[in-house]
Formats: sequence, structure tokens, C-alpha cells
Amino acid sequence: MEKILMTTAYLVLADGLVFEGESVGVEGVACGEVVFNTAQYGYQEIMTDPSYLGQMIVFTQPHIGNTGINQADMESEKAWVSGVVLHNYSLLASNYRSEETLGEFFQRQNKVAISEVDTRALTHHLRDKGSQAGCIMTGELNYEHALQQARAFEGLAGKDLAQKVSTTTKYAWNEGSFFATKVAPKPSSPHVIVYDFGVKYSILRQLIDAGATVTVVPANTSVDEVLTLQPDGIVLSNGPGDPAACTYAIEATKRLLNKGIPLMGICLGHQILALASGAVTEKMKLGHHGANHPIINLQTDTVAISSQNHGFVVSEKNFPANLVITARSLFDNTVAGIARVDVPAFGFQGHPEAGPGPTELNSLFRDYMRLIHFQLKAVMPACAGMTTTNREIL
Repeated sequence: MEKILMTTAYLVLADGLVFEGESVGVEGVACGEVVFNTAQYGYQEIMTDPSYLGQMIVFTQPHIGNTGINQADMESEKAWVSGVVLHNYSLLASNYRSEETLGEFFQRQNKVAISEVDTRALTHHLRDKGSQAGCIMTGELNYEHALQQARAFEGLAGKDLAQKVSTTTKYAWNEGSFFATKVAPKPSSPHVIVYDFGVKYSILRQLIDAGATVTVVPANTSVDEVLTLQPDGIVLSNGPGDPAACTYAIEATKRLLNKGIPLMGICLGHQILALASGAVTEKMKLGHHGANHPIINLQTDTVAISSQNHGFVVSEKNFPANLVITARSLFDNTVAGIARVDVPAFGFQGHPEAGPGPTELNSLFRDYMRLIHFQLKAVMPACAGMTTTNREIL
């Protein structure tokens, strides 16, 4: 069992509400947008999702840390989350895959974290009032200073954070999802270029599993440079911040759409696709953060449970004629899927790769590969549930 010296810590929200708890991370101050995540497992994957840059996670699952940390479950090179709020920190990490404790991970990642917080009361408050800025303070405590810090946080609206988490150089990816198996690209494998706005490793693994050769490029890579790589498909990845602030990505996407290259947008990438098509996005009151979000496919009238993590959404105001809504959230009826009617492109607001969460929407990656093969007029074995046009895909 881990031994950890816990000292008093504060979580202070911008509206003045304060929660007292115990520090389980490094000593210091952390500020960000406070959001709650309802996933029952996968805390490591959540904390290492680059989409959480600028945010502090409140885990509604009461016991966190009980399975430890391992390198294989990382979704990026490090933890991007600003801070972590827990109800109960588990001193015992019991899992055969565990390589270090959560406390050791916090220390190594230099993350501020607070435990022994009434996360149910906090979640109810955020649900009623909306996501807001907050400050976790450990060490020398000063409520007024923490409140000032929380209120000084500028928020995520208007912020381009994708370039802060993106790779700076292009690289090839060849790991599949089955025990991180390395797969040698086949000459016949379609070449998919992934724009890294904060891509999760699980997205890249799913593309490999679906039969793609994958190259990842920085968020601000020019269209001309991408075209020299001779892509058969383009994926716009997930990522943090305000999609409308990613003007370089929106303009690049417009040009790529005109080329007729099959395109798939995931989460932030879905929003960038919408913006490039003439739609608008807006900030949500709460956002969707969890692994239990039901969405309905409007083409097939079927329901799937999805993993989601976003604070912005595609608006239906002045919705362009070149887009069709293909899926909706069953929680609040917001847009969960779109497709272009004139070019092979579609987007999904959630995370079909899971990591963590249900895997039933992994099929979207196979659908996307089928779309690429269809565009290339290649023959591909039929698979149950697959589609041949982007209008039938979520």
C-alpha cells in the first residue's frame, strides 16, 4: 500500500464556492475550466487525452487510482489535464498491469490534484450552474488568492489550443490496438494523413486495425505539403480549445474538401469540418464528458453508446445545405454526426476509438476505409453494417 503525506487543499470555483480536501499531487496552484467526467473506468486514458488541455477533471467515479498506471494505456506522451478532483484516492493499486501508482504519476507529471471532495455535490453544482473556472490550491492556502486566480482564468472560448498539443514533425504510425502489435504497411493499404490537433493514440491504432497506412502531420501543415504525401484519405483529429479559433485548419479543410479526398472528422475535427462547410459552432453549458453517452443514427434509427469529450458543438443556426445531420445526442439532442452531401466527408462528435469507453463505434473506422476504397473504385469484401456512401455513415 502506498504511503502518501496528505495536506489540506482547496478547490475554489469562480462563483466563490469552495471545497476543502487533501492534496494527492504536487504542491502548487492549478487553474482551468472545471468539468465532470462520468466514465466509470479509464482515468489514465482520460488524463492523457490532449483534449483536456486547459481543463480540470472532476471524476464522478468515487474510487480513483485502484488500478494504478501503466505505459500501454497512455493516450499521448503525457497528462495534459490542468488538475484533477477526486472523491477518494485509492492508496492500493491492484492490477497485474500496474507499473506505478497514481500518486507517483502525479508527481512525475507535475500535476496538482485534490481528493476527499464531495464530488457528487460538486457535479450537481456544475450541472445546475454550468462549467466554470476553478483553482486548486495546495501548500500555503489562501482562499482570496485562489478565488482571484479562478476568476482570472480566461476560459477556452476563442482559444486555439490545438497547436499547443500537436506534434511539431510528421511521423509514421504502425501500432495496432491488439497488444500494441506493430503492423508493416502493405503496398495496397490506403495512405491516410492524420492532422494532429491533439490526436489520441487509440485513433491511430484503430486506423491501423482498419487497414490504413498512417502518417501524422502537425496541425498547421499546409495543404500543398499534405498533397505531396499522396493521401488517399484525411482524418481531422480530436483536440482541445475552440474550433473557430483554428482558422488555419478551417482554411486547409476547405481546400482538401475541394480535392475530393475522403475526409473523416473526429470531435474537434468534426467541428472543423462543419466550420469549413459553412456551419457555426457554439460553447456548451456543460459539455459532454464521459463514456456512457447515447447517440442515435438518424439513417438507421439505431442507438449506440459512445465516449465523448467536448465543450463546443455544431450549431443548427443557418445550417448549410451542403451538410446533413446524421446523428444526435439522446441526452440533449445536439448534433453528433454530420456528412457532406457533395463530397466524401463525414464527422462524428464523439470518440469512436473509445479509449476509454464502449467500442461499438469502432466500426466507423472500417466504414471510413470502405469509403476510401469506394472512392478509389477498389474492390473490398463486404462486411455487415458497412456503408458505401458518406451520407449513410454517422
